[in-house]
Amino acid sequence: MKCVICKTGTTKQGKVTVTFDIKGTVVVIRNVPAKVCSNCGNYYLSSKTSKLIMEKVQQAVKKGVEIEVMRLNAA
Repeated sequence: MKCVICKTGTTKQGKVTVTFDIKGTVVVIRNVPAKVCSNCGNYYLSSKTSKLIMEKVQQAVKKGVEIEVMRLNAA
């Protein structure tokens, strides 16, 4: 897939770290599978992965923690 941001790179499967800052809670999720642009580093998540990480973020916000760092164990 050609990158929609830089228009020159192509994407390949890799792992990224995703960070959220919601309602005073910072959530860092490592080891997230994504398609990563070889040129600019922009990444694209599948809808399944997006749903999974948003569930984890919502759980952290609900717990009221300030900082949550986790590693995603997705297939």
